[in-house]
Amino acid sequence: MKFNIRGENVEVTPAIRDYVEQKVGKLDKYFTEGLDSNVHVNLKVYNNKQKIEVTIPMSSITLRAEERHDDLYAAIDLVVDKLERQIRKHKTRVNRKFRDQGSPKFMFTNGEEPRSNIDEDGEEEVVRTKRFNLKPMDNDEAILQMNMLGHNFFVYTNAVTNATNVVYKRKDGKYGIIEPS
Repeated sequence: MKFNIRGENVEVTPAIRDYVEQKVGKLDKYFTEGLDSNVHVNLKVYNNKQKIEVTIPMSSITLRAEERHDDLYAAIDLVVDKLERQIRKHKTRVNRKFRDQGSPKFMFTNGEEPRSNIDEDGEEEVVRTKRFNLKPMDNDEAILQMNMLGHNFFVYTNAVTNATNVVYKRKDGKYGIIEPS
């Protein structure tokens, strides 16, 4: 694992860096060939609250978790617990269909590329563009991915129809799917 640890309103001391690398490094045991990815860790301090965000981009999934706590070290422990739950959930539910073929190998993708484009009229401004490969998956797997990322929508390629779909979380807590006609 290659760690990219940033601090906002906090200095990332060697002790904090070592603690993050030690705790997040334990996730390596869940992968058959180990994690060979960039781990993005963002530490923030505001109003005496500590916040940690961890993102691990991979080709088939993106593991992401964030946690707020009064103590930074406790927040680190809690975010690693969340990531472990995500990995276990993903391995047991989504990869169940791969058992006949053996465990899948995870390949990792590059991070997102921020861009800025100001309209000449001063109207709308695009501050970030994300590019990613759409993986074929079923609706249940797309919902799982959306929940693991902590987002309220997810874009994917439907494995049955081979069309680009969007799954989203409704205000009533249920899920909706947008399909092209």
